[in-house]
Amino acid sequence: MGLRRFLAAATERVLDHEENIRATGITPGVEAAEVRRALAERYGDFSRRWPAEELIDDVASMLRDWNVHVTHPRYFGLFNPPVRSAAVAADLLVAGFNPQLAAWSHAPASNEIEKHTLDFLAGRLGLDPRATASTFTTAGAEANQSALLVALTHAWPEYGRRGLAGTDVRPSVYVSSESHHSIEKAAQLCGIGRDAIRTVSTDAELRMSASALSEAIEDDRRGGRHPLMVVGTAGTTGGGIIDPLAELAEVSRRENLWFHVDAAWGGAACLSPRLAPALAGIERADSVTWDAHKWLSVPMGAGMFFCAHPNAVRKTFGAATPYMPTGVEDTIDPYSSTIQWSRRNIGLKVFMSLAALGSDGYREAIEHQARIGEVLRERLRERGWEIVNRTPLPVVCFSRDEIDRVRAGAARIAERLQAENFWTSPVRLGDRSPVLRACITSYETTEDDVAALAEAATRIAAERSVGPRARRGGG
Repeated sequence: MGLRRFLAAATERVLDHEENIRATGITPGVEAAEVRRALAERYGDFSRRWPAEELIDDVASMLRDWNVHVTHPRYFGLFNPPVRSAAVAADLLVAGFNPQLAAWSHAPASNEIEKHTLDFLAGRLGLDPRATASTFTTAGAEANQSALLVALTHAWPEYGRRGLAGTDVRPSVYVSSESHHSIEKAAQLCGIGRDAIRTVSTDAELRMSASALSEAIEDDRRGGRHPLMVVGTAGTTGGGIIDPLAELAEVSRRENLWFHVDAAWGGAACLSPRLAPALAGIERADSVTWDAHKWLSVPMGAGMFFCAHPNAVRKTFGAATPYMPTGVEDTIDPYSSTIQWSRRNIGLKVFMSLAALGSDGYREAIEHQARIGEVLRERLRERGWEIVNRTPLPVVCFSRDEIDRVRAGAARIAERLQAENFWTSPVRLGDRSPVLRACITSYETTEDDVAALAEAATRIAAERSVGPRARRGGG
């Protein structure tokens, strides 16, 4: 009965939040001291036992009043979307049944559901599901680290047993200046150090330059380094930039390097026939990262790792213990093929979302968001803004002369927009001054939402152009 009370109360608050999200303020006006004081006063040493309804109401109120609401249709921030109803229900089922995925024999249904889902998505990426090792991860950072670990083991088999100290090599990993910094963390965690990261220059569109990559590899080899991995990005965090994946794949093959594609956000474009050509070359990757909790709109976290070298994966993560169940023929135990050991049934929310929405439904949602991004670009251009990034994905980076002339202008405008319930952020692309960034993260964002954003940004920018700094200059 306790579970029914908790679920009834929680369901009511979640439904209320979803139904009233547009009337909710996106950004919380709260200081750390206020939150800490409230927790200390109400919960202290946890000596009080709270009734279910009262506890749910209190916690839900904190979540409502003291968090940024990334599910709001006018949240144009990072890749944090509203979530599909089927995915929320899936997380409830997983929490209630609590399957343990470490060994296949403990969770045949859960493991096979995940495998079926991953095989489908691998096929959409252009990979051969039968020859691809794939798994769900906590997020893209784990998937990127998995890629680096497997690449190291593939290149130097003794690395797994003796570490870098037993290899006498100095690996290099090539990224662009726009790549995600989880690659740097992965380098540190894998023991090769952040100095192993080599930043390759970009072209005018902020894409990694294939010619500059070739030069960097040659320079490293002359300097006694050991080139290992090229990381192409399909949808950078700052500008949604897609590197020239086919060109990078060609360089990687020619130089015998591991080619990894970080498609944490942009990977979902493969579900749209209209957008998929932008990912050309991803099918040639040795490994791919893709986050379902971004553009597939499922609750965090749900990363995915795909690798075209199953044997290398097994060598990297293989384990044999006397306390784990004996393996079942024609199956793979996740504890011996992934970073994780005990693991939640992460993939059920992706499976159920795909089943409920259908592949056509996902295609429509992804193409809707891409179209809304185009509408935003049009509305901004009509009002005199310059679009400073070029991508088919719905990340819009924009600026104008008034902003460039005012120090921290983009940050000030973003702050004002947040006060008017639009969440945008300043971003620095390449070596230019910060600009405004808006990403269409919600499948419920409409043309009216982006038209209102463009209008508000234009009005605020005009106010800033005659602000205190400008008046002092004219006095």
